[in-house]
Amino acid sequence: MTARYDRIRAELEARITSGEWPPGTRVPTEAELARAHGVSRVTVQRAVQELVRRGLVVRYRRRGTFVASAEPERDLLRLVNPHGAGPDIEGRHLVAEARVATAEDAGAAGSGAAGPAAGFAPDTPVVLLRRVKLDAAENPIATERAVIPFALAPRLLEEPLEDLTTVAYFRATGVPIHRSRLYVEPVALPEAEAEQLRTAPGRPVFRLRRAIWLADGALAEVFQAHLLPDQSPFYIEQSLAPAPPTAEESP
Repeated sequence: MTARYDRIRAELEARITSGEWPPGTRVPTEAELARAHGVSRVTVQRAVQELVRRGLVVRYRRRGTFVASAEPERDLLRLVNPHGAGPDIEGRHLVAEARVATAEDAGAAGSGAAGPAAGFAPDTPVVLLRRVKLDAAENPIATERAVIPFALAPRLLEEPLEDLTTVAYFRATGVPIHRSRLYVEPVALPEAEAEQLRTAPGRPVFRLRRAIWLADGALAEVFQAHLLPDQSPFYIEQSLAPAPPTAEESP
């Protein structure tokens, strides 16, 4: 027999997926739903929480629950474009840790820190920045760790770290970043990151690992993020238009 909360969840989901409740629609309060269905608020809470987990609704503090907008997409090129200025992953940050450390202490020493042959000498002084990314409803969706040589960013910790994007910071301070490489891989969520994301360790997640290099080949940053897989799809878009002719090819 179907549980009562699941019947309520199915009814609400049908209203959302059919378009009866378009994105932005305010969902009735838990008290209203409990009265309408003749159940306890605990039962309604469970049904609504399942809709939140599926990304169909979003809860806002002191405002209520609303039908979620269309699923956002994440452009992977944003993470590797040295000329980009936007955030690596959209949303507000909470700063979990920001300090000067050695590369070994920051977990960015040696090869493999962000892919093959990407890592610092163990005793390299670095700036370590750990943050938690929040969605519009203030729920944690990703953890981030950026490690930058202290010599390249000696005053980085004086910046507003909640909104800082390292690529934009490098550009503003004249650091000659030249190229970047990104790895995306499925992994089991480590325990420390699970605690920050308020979910179970071992859950399948996406790990993003990025390295940025200077024009002379020196490593400028090692970045790593663990992103919950049910947040949004990734994509890469490439122009298929013919390239303009070179000087040799011009008539």
